Amino acid sequence: MTNNIQRVCVFASSCNYLASVYYEDASKLGELIADAGLDMVYGGSSLGLMWACAEQVKKNGGQIIGIMPEKLHNMGVYTDECVELYVTPCMRSRKAKMDELSDAVIALPGGLGTLEELSEMIVQKQLGYNNKPIILLNTYGFYDKLVEFFEQIVDLKFASDAARDLYYLASTPCDAIEYLKNYEPKNVLITKEQIYNRK
Repeated sequence: MTNNIQRVCVFASSCNYLASVYYEDASKLGELIADAGLDMVYGGSSLGLMWACAEQVKKNGGQIIGIMPEKLHNMGVYTDECVELYVTPCMRSRKAKMDELSDAVIALPGGLGTLEELSEMIVQKQLGYNNKPIILLNTYGFYDKLVEFFEQIVDLKFASDAARDLYYLASTPCDAIEYLKNYEPKNVLITKEQIYNRK
């Protein structure tokens, strides 16, 4: 990959009781991540969309790197298939480690944890702490309402028009990987004048 992306952080649900279409997209994404020569950083779980994606990365020749907070690790929901498994003191340190080890972010459908992780990465990019591609995989329109809310935030001037460029809404796993392959970082420069004079 010409843009030096080597590891993709995947945020996703850890639920085993979702409609099959979500697992199908997660599995396909994992296959495509490996086919693109990429490795996957994720929550280290053996459950849900997280594992559906990670398992296919592993099966297709990629490596999976897990990061799990101690409390969840003690519950035994991790997998031994990770080439590396980091155990962190808490959720905050988990997110920091996932950020540190990855070059890109893909958010599959997920619950409140996924929403928290995704929101933090978008804000980090908005403030110039990272310039990574951030992708929402919109399986079966899962993120339609969230993007509608993002649009409301911009329309009401709680964020600038530039916020729309912080993430990409992918319709399929193939679309997500093509965006990654062609990603060209934009210079993120936020000045005091931009903050105080934003229109």
